[in-house]
Amino acid sequence: MTSDELRLNIEKALDEIRPFLQSDGGDISLLSVENGTIVKVQLEGACTSCSVNQMTLKSGVEMTIKKYAPQIERVVNIEA
Repeated sequence: MTSDELRLNIEKALDEIRPFLQSDGGDISLLSVENGTIVKVQLEGACTSCSVNQMTLKSGVEMTIKKYAPQIERVVNIEA
């Protein structure tokens, strides 16, 4: 899988989870993919101050991304 295909798959995963985040007043952006295994994202809006955002990141975002791109080892939130 090329890096472009990997980014496309990650964007598909984010598109799947985005409606849930937006329904709570938040959003998510893909910042980068490092070494083909670490995804850096930025939680936005209400997600930045949400007390469960780390749980959302691990159980929701990371799980969904791994479904589309199994080689991803972890997802990291980069705070603005």
